[in-house]
Amino acid sequence: MFESLSDKLNTVFKKLKGHGKLTEKNIEEGLKEVRLALLEADVHYRVVKSFIADIKERAMGQEVMGSLTPGQQIVKIVNHELTELMGSRHQALNLSGPTPVALMLVGLQGSGKTTTAGKLAIFLRKSGRHPYLVPADVYRPAAIDQLQKLGDQIDVPVFPSSVDDDPVQICRNAQTTAHQQGCDTLLLDTAGRLHIDEKLMDELRHIKAAVKPSDILLVADAMTGQDAVNIAKSFNEALDIGGVILSKMDGDARGGAALSIKSITGKPIKFIGVGEKLNALEPFHPDRLASSILGMGDVLTLIEKAQEVVDEKKATELEKKLRKSQFTLEDFRDQLIQVRKMGSLSDIIKMIPGMGQVKQLKNLEVDESEFIKIEAIINSMTPQERHQHTLINGSRRRRIAKGSGTQVQDVNQLLKNYTQMLKMIKKINKGGMRGISRGMLPF
Repeated sequence: MFESLSDKLNTVFKKLKGHGKLTEKNIEEGLKEVRLALLEADVHYRVVKSFIADIKERAMGQEVMGSLTPGQQIVKIVNHELTELMGSRHQALNLSGPTPVALMLVGLQGSGKTTTAGKLAIFLRKSGRHPYLVPADVYRPAAIDQLQKLGDQIDVPVFPSSVDDDPVQICRNAQTTAHQQGCDTLLLDTAGRLHIDEKLMDELRHIKAAVKPSDILLVADAMTGQDAVNIAKSFNEALDIGGVILSKMDGDARGGAALSIKSITGKPIKFIGVGEKLNALEPFHPDRLASSILGMGDVLTLIEKAQEVVDEKKATELEKKLRKSQFTLEDFRDQLIQVRKMGSLSDIIKMIPGMGQVKQLKNLEVDESEFIKIEAIINSMTPQERHQHTLINGSRRRRIAKGSGTQVQDVNQLLKNYTQMLKMIKKINKGGMRGISRGMLPF
């Protein structure tokens, strides 16, 4: 989402770093380009004005002018101000109050409320809570069916409501039922409209008064840019929301909503939807997004993703194998499966510091189907072949290709890549990183 903004900001910083000493004129010109980049990214003009003023004040001070690396100091200031702009740190859900607590999801039609309710249920369950989904949108029959199917899919109980029920009464009754079933968190999927109107707001106010939710979360479509900011402002004025969940952050929008909402409404973004899959909901960390926008990567999110999919016992066993250079094709396949669970390889690469600024990786599109092909090839091998790849002769390669629905050339390429990896592992074990570096050089 922020690729264009990131590219433009890094171009500005590169120019500034090129000056041995910064002058007021250099800084003015640089900030003018930053201002244009932010406005083009659909950041609210009031936010841009204040943001640039804050940076300028600090950039003209001794912190930058007296520094030996003024260009680096500017980047440091922008990183800090971007983080502050988006809320400084992650704001957790408010789950205080008598059990079961209620989380009220509000928003316009099409913002992704119902899907987000399912994603949030999975997140809460991972955190050790017992969620209960409540379909309170009686005006769109498909919403009730959709939430029921989601609940069945993720094995989370759903309150049995119907289009003939009163939304306020649904939420009241759901509280009682949730308590009886031992659920500690209600997720109220309320009605939306194509636009904000008083009738919708009245209904939401009545639900709020009846259920007293611990947190009210506005689900807003990040693709709508400034509209998302205006929608957040209206819902906050009517309901005093606790925070925002920005859906569709994986889209190709310019990203201005993420940079504007906190400053305009005073309410934090708590989560972002980063894909269609039901596990594609992430807590929003302003500092990590700021670093990512400035091309510094996002190591903490990368570590968290790895921790979710890595089996510690298997990781220890793999480490022992690597040290003994006993990395089999079966191990290779298992590692690919774990990497795929972390998300798209293109996104993972961008989380590694500095990788976002490598020209060759800028527009890298990894063909995820290649992973599926590799898995199919390895699965078509016998257990003995996976553990002893030297057994795989010409006839075996033809059999493996036929069994995996691939070409013999694909099997050959996989085995070639695998043997190169084995050589690299041996070099690491023999000479550490110096050994691998020498092996990678042509001389």
